[in-house]
Amino acid sequence: MTDTPIPQADPRAGFLALRSRIDIAMIHVIEGGHYVLGREVLGFEQEFSAFVGAGHGIGVANGTDALLLALKAIEVGPQDYVATVSHTAVATVAAIELAGAKPLLIDIDPATMTLDPQALAAAVARPPGRIAAVIPVHLYGQPADLGALGPLAARAGAALIEDAAQAHGALWGTRMVGSVGRLGTFSFYPTKNLPALGDGGMVVTGEETLAERVRALRQYGWRQRYVSELTGINSRLDELQAAILRVRLTMLEAENQRRRDIAAAYDSGLAGLPVALPARRPNCTHVFHQYVLRSRKREALQRALTTRGIGTNIHYPVPVHLQPAYKGRLAIGPSGLAETERAAEEVLSLPMFPQLAEDQIGRVIAGVHGACAETD
Repeated sequence: MTDTPIPQADPRAGFLALRSRIDIAMIHVIEGGHYVLGREVLGFEQEFSAFVGAGHGIGVANGTDALLLALKAIEVGPQDYVATVSHTAVATVAAIELAGAKPLLIDIDPATMTLDPQALAAAVARPPGRIAAVIPVHLYGQPADLGALGPLAARAGAALIEDAAQAHGALWGTRMVGSVGRLGTFSFYPTKNLPALGDGGMVVTGEETLAERVRALRQYGWRQRYVSELTGINSRLDELQAAILRVRLTMLEAENQRRRDIAAAYDSGLAGLPVALPARRPNCTHVFHQYVLRSRKREALQRALTTRGIGTNIHYPVPVHLQPAYKGRLAIGPSGLAETERAAEEVLSLPMFPQLAEDQIGRVIAGVHGACAETD
């Protein structure tokens, strides 16, 4: 009998585990008759911002819009640069351009694959123009080095905006990511640690003025209905998704712990193999949105795992600056992007989701051992 393939991610499993509670929450919304910006959205905004440790939360349509609205809230302009990484989901860079600013791409630290403070320092020392914001990405659930990046942003006169789309519940010291910068942004895409049954996002901030601006900007710039005081957009988290997210939020810490347990099992089971295992930043709590190996034989390793029924993915195969829509036209920091390009050639994500069973974890470990032996 052939073993059932193990997917790299399985968002359906998480919803099935909570189906009865989610069904009740959805029926409550449907029968209530209020479907946009109602009590469920307000409740989730309050609960999630309290969880993060930020004073205000504003639900929006998706994580890209969360970044866009955060940038619009600080009023970036067409001559402004926003420093971020190229080793990220393209949404990070797309949002900067949608806000009307210019991306400035900075290299990553090879160990954690997050924004390298030394490379940012070089860009701050020799900027191509005014740097209005710095967006560190808490990649794969690993907090970026906020202790170093925050002062560098301040030195440049730039706002620190955290892209925490992959890091719900991760800790920088004792603080939740998203609460450290002036604004934090989250995605609730179905594969995230805190997932919706569709798209969703949130902006969090400790500054009431910024919260008011984001709240207006997400709905045409309205502060009173039908009167646009700002040039805004339509980006509203709907009631159904908010109701689902309120249920999922109650399980987030337990599911993050399960992710850490799976990561620890992988660490132990894969030690000594010719692959680089994920680093952990000291004094931080990683939430393992992804468990990412590095191998110079990545393609061969992935093929060998596929033949063994082990699902994998590459996050991300092409850095933003090398993608057809962006190649040759984005500003790059003076340190270049060598580590970014190297990571894109080596990273490989193993199966990682809270419902992964113990026997499946064992199969993944055995599969990586076999694949490494085959590709040695």
